[in-house]
Amino acid sequence: MSNTEPLPDQRQYDLNQGGGHRSAHDGDGSGARRAALIIHTVADIAAVFLGLWILLYLLEANQSNVFVEFVEGMADWLAWWSQDIFTMDTDGLRVLLNYGLPAVIYLLIGHGVASRVRRL
Repeated sequence: MSNTEPLPDQRQYDLNQGGGHRSAHDGDGSGARRAALIIHTVADIAAVFLGLWILLYLLEANQSNVFVEFVEGMADWLAWWSQDIFTMDTDGLRVLLNYGLPAVIYLLIGHGVASRVRRL
């Protein structure tokens, strides 16, 4: 059984036929779409880390857990500029506002910039 011919109902694929590599400057805006997708995704990931930290804090997750420490570290790094804007007596509300504000701002700015880049 060393027959390498295709079966009668199978089509052969020609590597040189159509397609090929397209450059980012081919005029269809694929580079702008790709940049917009990257910006959109980075904003979403930042907001997810901030939201996840809020959730873990409010659910009183184990602060000595490696995953919880990682999420807290990322959230602190992303929200360094908004720390202690709100100084409530209630810790849960303070965390919600101090980390929720940057999450909303990252989403609004990230999605807005991505929309603008996509239109270019």
